[in-house]
Amino acid sequence: MDFPKFLLGDNTDYPDAIFIIHTEFPRFIINLENDEVEWLEDFDATDEKELSSEAEGFIQQATDFYDREISRYED
Repeated sequence: MDFPKFLLGDNTDYPDAIFIIHTEFPRFIINLENDEVEWLEDFDATDEKELSSEAEGFIQQATDFYDREISRYED
């Protein structure tokens, strides 16, 4: 099954949270309520160096995706 690169998620147990799920490597979930990121991958030391330099870009892509999706609801 193919998934989009990003998915929106919510849960009634977290009424103020909006989650963005990144489905490609490195997989992560970001909670836009508090910008907390949960990585769904195990990283070694080499991966962590690369990830730290690219993490900001991944998070920006997730935020841009959310903004795009919300703008489509508003149109």
